[in-house]
Amino acid sequence: MPAPQTDTRDGDAPMFDPDAFRLTPEQADLISLARRFGQRVLAPRAARYDREATFPIENFRDMHGEGLLSICVPKADGGLGADYQTYCLAAAELGRYCGATALSWNMHVASTLWPGVLADELPMNAEDRALHEKRRRLHYHRIVTDGALYAQPFSEEGGAAAAGSVAFGTEARPVDGGFIVNGKKIFASLSGSADYYGILCTARAEGESASRRNTLFLAIPAKAQGVEVTGDWDPLGMRGTVSRTLLFKDVFVPADEMLMPRGVYFQAATRWPHMFLTLTPTYVGLAQAAFDFTVAYLRGEVPGAPPVKRRSFPPKQFAVASMSVTLEQTKTLWFQAISEARANPTREQVLRAYAAQHTVMENANAIATTAIRTCGGHAMLKRFPLERIYRDSRCGAVMLPWTAEICLERIGRETLYKPGETDD
Repeated sequence: MPAPQTDTRDGDAPMFDPDAFRLTPEQADLISLARRFGQRVLAPRAARYDREATFPIENFRDMHGEGLLSICVPKADGGLGADYQTYCLAAAELGRYCGATALSWNMHVASTLWPGVLADELPMNAEDRALHEKRRRLHYHRIVTDGALYAQPFSEEGGAAAAGSVAFGTEARPVDGGFIVNGKKIFASLSGSADYYGILCTARAEGESASRRNTLFLAIPAKAQGVEVTGDWDPLGMRGTVSRTLLFKDVFVPADEMLMPRGVYFQAATRWPHMFLTLTPTYVGLAQAAFDFTVAYLRGEVPGAPPVKRRSFPPKQFAVASMSVTLEQTKTLWFQAISEARANPTREQVLRAYAAQHTVMENANAIATTAIRTCGGHAMLKRFPLERIYRDSRCGAVMLPWTAEICLERIGRETLYKPGETDD
């Protein structure tokens, strides 16, 4: 059995210096909380979850005690009250120490961030607003008081629905008091471990056509009759997310389990596009982790490795310099993009968000690849975190709804065509 992996990073160095990036003291405190938690709790456990492809439920139980499960729950409801930017920066810090935990945490936090910060910036009539605020307090209470864990199953076979091209095939038929849900979700992170599955599905009455405008965001109790977790999980990377397949057969879901009113998710997807950028913090953290490891390794400071200093060789110095430039470019573009997140962003801000997504997902793996070549074969042993960082970093470019290819396609199209333009 491989020896436990030991974190090699400078525990006093935040990824984003609060003074340089003009963070508030409150932001700095929350981000520091996440960093210390990652160092103390996540790093020592990460290798085991990756090796066994088991879900890190202990990490999430410990998160509850730190308040991190409710990081985006408003302070008035017992949470830490983080905004979008603060959450992203905290998630990046967690990603430095365990990519699978940070990515799974994102799925949970979305169930508070989307009905919270995002929904507050979207128009609703007074009745819908009051009902939404009542319902989301129910979910907030479960998380704050009970430590309830929410998932966010998104993907379906074919990928078109997750990419936003067609309505979700998982459907919710309106009935008295709620909905009957039938469907299937693949790559459903936290499957078998979450207490509630935040399902995106299409509300569709008898004889009604499926429409993206009727997308619902429902919290389905994991123990509800008709919910089944199926299939195995043995992927290349992000093994600790345990993203098995979810089946829903005639599952009754009470109306109070709506995480957003009908139609509001569609508004969010079209008017708050940065909501889909929340997959990137994990990979920013992985890029930093690969760089941190390389520096420590070349300085002879990695526990368990020969205490040989390899830093005097010019090729090593040039490689580290190249990694540093790429990392700083990635972090700077990404920070600008998450700082622009809001309802109704400009065309340029949306294009920058696509560019940031593509840059983060591709550069995280590029930095990890360079780290392996620079450190050499010994660093690829499984008792060190670098090979896990490499495998996890490769997963980002294929994650819906904004894969690397989708980002390039949209940047090209939306640069060459103004809204409403065609070649006819």
